[in-house]
Amino acid sequence: MNLKKYNNVFMECFNIDENSLNSNLIYNSIEEWDSVGHMAMIAELEDVFEIMLETEDVIEFSSYTIGKEILKKYNVEI
Repeated sequence: MNLKKYNNVFMECFNIDENSLNSNLIYNSIEEWDSVGHMAMIAELEDVFEIMLETEDVIEFSSYTIGKEILKKYNVEI
């Protein structure tokens, strides 16, 4: 269930399909994932999972894969 929510945030924020969700999806690898897109995605993740990411985690959230690890710190299992 959480994986579906996580994937939906990426697909909606970056206007991509599910096939694009993989370890190659990193910050600035697509035009939509720039600094503005990043903050919109973070805000959406915080809303969806009812968490508040620390600044350090927002900065380190540099890929689809790393994001899953960061969310574990907030008790969100993907």
